[in-house]
Amino acid sequence: MTELTHRPAHELLDDLDARRVSARELLDAAVERNAAVHGSINAIVATDVERARADAQKIDDARARGESLGRLAGLPMTIKDGFDVEGMPAVSGHPAYADRPRSCADAEVVATARAAGALPWGKSNVPLLLGDVQSYNEVYGTTNNPFDLTRTPGGSSGGAAAALAAGITSLEIGSDIGGSLRTPAGFSGVYALKTTWGTISSRGQVPPPPGMYAPGDLGVVGPMASTAADLRLLQEVLSGGERPAPGGVDGMRIGVWLDDPELLVSADVRAGVEAAADALRAEGAKVETVALPISTAQLLNTYLALLYPILSAGYPDKVYDRLLAARPEALAELAAGAPWHSPAASTVHSTASHRDVLATNHVRQTMKDALAAWFGSWDAILAPVTPVPAIPHQHEGLLTTRTIDLDGAQVPYLHLLSWISLATTLHVPALSAPVARTAAGLPVAAQVIGSWHGEHRLLDVADALERRIGRLPVAAL
Repeated sequence: MTELTHRPAHELLDDLDARRVSARELLDAAVERNAAVHGSINAIVATDVERARADAQKIDDARARGESLGRLAGLPMTIKDGFDVEGMPAVSGHPAYADRPRSCADAEVVATARAAGALPWGKSNVPLLLGDVQSYNEVYGTTNNPFDLTRTPGGSSGGAAAALAAGITSLEIGSDIGGSLRTPAGFSGVYALKTTWGTISSRGQVPPPPGMYAPGDLGVVGPMASTAADLRLLQEVLSGGERPAPGGVDGMRIGVWLDDPELLVSADVRAGVEAAADALRAEGAKVETVALPISTAQLLNTYLALLYPILSAGYPDKVYDRLLAARPEALAELAAGAPWHSPAASTVHSTASHRDVLATNHVRQTMKDALAAWFGSWDAILAPVTPVPAIPHQHEGLLTTRTIDLDGAQVPYLHLLSWISLATTLHVPALSAPVARTAAGLPVAAQVIGSWHGEHRLLDVADALERRIGRLPVAAL
């Protein structure tokens, strides 16, 4: 049944509506595909196939009776294991949550997908408490990149990205506070959309601890998909708002943010972003190199000052503090302008005074205002997602002491958070789209960043990139 699992969601939904295939058949094909590749990639770490089969039969019966059904009716999908699903509570890679009662309610975003007729049947792997750009934990082990099993598919939505890339699922739901949608999509050759902050509910996400609803300053929920059209479909379902008609990019003004003295980029990623720029020019967009109207050093320091207190808040076992090696004096050093690669920039303590928080938010608001004014003349920003393609597995050491290879040089691991920081800190939407492959066959992505609530324009750009460059094939496992 491989031919079914390798097809995009919108085509499968057409086949379901035409009754050329049943929901039960699609579900069985997805489960079979997972069984075939699980030993290689370990993307799906928990299942409830019995519930999904019962729901699939109900949908097949309703469709046979000619009843009106939701937009995803009969489509099997997996869900990131940072969200509660009825019968499959979120473990989030934490041994303390491994034995949670199965009688949890769907997270709001899962309930939305289920109400549209989707069939959640499996949970995809994540790092410990969603706190890394690789997906591994003591409970479920390590997830491998389908394009190179020695490398990570990214994190924290890494199992989700791997499942999409391997043809296990055509839709997924992820979350993003440190690039957790965009980085795994980029590493794995699929699509993801970091939505405008606050537009999709995170109720039912873990962390925070199970049963607690405490939406963070930076975190968002968003769709992931194997094609641009499927990404648009799931975004429309999850957002529940208006559905602007797809448009082209002819006449759009897109600024390329690629040469920045504070940020790093490898030759492979540079070539991919430049190829994306050429593709958009060929589609009629006006694409020019730009300098953004904000200080990148100030942006990075503000991002870290906002991020680390959120990560470590509410956990008595200080999981994140152990990963980050936090120091109390770091926040003050950041406020004094410590550079991104300094020890201070990688070790912000989880406690900050009310005065510190107000000062940081004031700085952030000045940057928001400057970017909003810039978007008065420009439609989108084209940039890297990460400095490098998918990295080899690296689980030893702290996040603050690890390094990555960038064209033969060892640079701090936390540079993986650099290019994603703009959209996260300033609450605007951003999309990751596959645009190239390296000589070794690894996916290369471009990031498209838009204005507040400008998701529909980013989806138009994704459509144009896919139309001009083509879809990355399902990984051959």
